[in-house]
Amino acid sequence: MAEYQEIILIRLGEVALKGLNRNKFINRLIRNIRYRLKDLGQFNIYQNQTRIYIENKKESTEDFPTNEILKRIKDVFGYVSASPVRRFKNDKIELFKQVEQYATELFEAKEHFTFKFETKRIDKKFPMRSYEVSSELGALVLDQFPNIAKVDVHQPDFILHVEIREDIYLYHHIQPARSGLPVGSSGKGMLLLSGGIDSPVAAYQMASRGLQLEGIYFHTFPYTSDQAKQKVIDLAKRISDFSGQFHLHIVDFTDIQLEINDKVAPEMLTIIMRRMMMRIADQLAAERNINCLITGESLGQVASQTVDALMCTNQVTIRPVFRPLIGIDKNTTIEIAKNIETYETSILPYEDCCTVFVAKHPKINPNFLDCQQAEKNLDIENLVNQGLEKIETIIV
Repeated sequence: MAEYQEIILIRLGEVALKGLNRNKFINRLIRNIRYRLKDLGQFNIYQNQTRIYIENKKESTEDFPTNEILKRIKDVFGYVSASPVRRFKNDKIELFKQVEQYATELFEAKEHFTFKFETKRIDKKFPMRSYEVSSELGALVLDQFPNIAKVDVHQPDFILHVEIREDIYLYHHIQPARSGLPVGSSGKGMLLLSGGIDSPVAAYQMASRGLQLEGIYFHTFPYTSDQAKQKVIDLAKRISDFSGQFHLHIVDFTDIQLEINDKVAPEMLTIIMRRMMMRIADQLAAERNINCLITGESLGQVASQTVDALMCTNQVTIRPVFRPLIGIDKNTTIEIAKNIETYETSILPYEDCCTVFVAKHPKINPNFLDCQQAEKNLDIENLVNQGLEKIETIIV
């Protein structure tokens, strides 16, 4: 049997276009991939031009876990696609042997199929041109499967890729990736995470731009249930699939919420509650050396997300507040949530404090003076400290 090595080929996208800082992004991507595979085996992971390769270490005697690697890296940001590849020596006879073997394994159970070859001849010393390689390999497969194989150069069932470099690479499967920038390459952000649809999508959007994430959730037991808390933990677990290790900070918000309800006019309850959450999140971010906050707010979606209301919440934090969904309608957000597999968890019927403590007629155009008046009977500093003292942190 002809010899070959199984490897994973990863294609870089936006990262490859970076200038002098490109190695910073590539090293972070390799580090993130290595983290996902750390308990799976010992691998060589390295970059060559606009590609990253994953292969078994030379001393390894274990089978290469191709499918498990592809599964684990599919949610890693920073590359555009990956392929399981057979790599073997650059030799014409070896190429035909390998293709015959590969086609047998790929097609022997098919009743009929269409295919074509695409060849890249980077090594110009190879004795055949790209078109000749594709034509002769196509003829080989037709001879192997005379009654069931057919060439289709427009919409084939299978495209077999041959790349002739220092070695030869043979593959057919291309697994799309989530692109973006490697998580951790753009700093850290504190996500205000609820149990709803929007905030996990905001987390996904900002992680795709390279932010490493931590989350803060405001829990008001018994007004919100332990099931609501578990729902948020489950969402944090899913977020960690594409953001890496995720610290979820759960604030005991019950006494703070009750005091706000007792001392604030009903029409200002929602905006004052949001301001208190932002203050606590801002202070926690300072303690955690995090320089931005992230929310799932969308302009005009609810009363607390008007331009005036957002200005009022921005006034209580010195950090930039990123709102990646600000111009996105709900249906688009739902589609993203379904794509990243957070939607079904988000719609579980366990309410958070933002939906339990809601005024019937909230003020939609508050200003700074309205907020000052509404907060005049609150000991803001004490309430913020109270929130910071009652935090449970879960590392996902």
